[in-house]
Amino acid sequence: MEQNLEIEFKNLLKKEEFDRVAKEFSLGPEKFRRQVNHYFDTPSFSLKEQGAALRIREKGGSYILTLKQPQYVGLLETDQKLTAKDAETAIGNGPLPIGVVAGEVEKMGIEFEELVYFGTLATQRAETNFNNGLIVLDQSSYLDTEDFELEYEVLDFHEGLEAFRSLLEKLGIPERKTLSKIHRFYGRKLQLGRTSPQGDAE
Repeated sequence: MEQNLEIEFKNLLKKEEFDRVAKEFSLGPEKFRRQVNHYFDTPSFSLKEQGAALRIREKGGSYILTLKQPQYVGLLETDQKLTAKDAETAIGNGPLPIGVVAGEVEKMGIEFEELVYFGTLATQRAETNFNNGLIVLDQSSYLDTEDFELEYEVLDFHEGLEAFRSLLEKLGIPERKTLSKIHRFYGRKLQLGRTSPQGDAE
């Protein structure tokens, strides 16, 4: 089983702020790479109700199934590598492959076979090191929406929070309460009235 604790800070950006961050860290168009997240939950959003999330990430021809579970600080990530065939089956509303992630989901009191595909979010992402952490700049597209986001992944919560706030202040960017991508995706889906698991998402 591959597990790690993720500690990160997020801030939604306006387009001009996104460009400002890209310029500050010399992140030109050639530094951005495409990745795609395919999201899963039960029809009654059982994972979401517990603050958890499940996705298949498609990146560079590889597929990883990841369960994120809230911890006192950060999120516990459980990863499981998938074959392209397994991923395509799950995204096509077939069953998700049994493995370590299924075991963790069952521990949450959720039937693994109830999980269904909800939709897809595509991201253009650039990364660079900064102050003992990793700066991540994302431009994401889902449903009829596009948004821009700055993330800062760190090992130490307090040190990371101070560095993140200092960076935002330096760049003249207000701190904004920012939901995770999957929660922004679900929020938009509900706004559009697409509450069923199946629906067209970009």
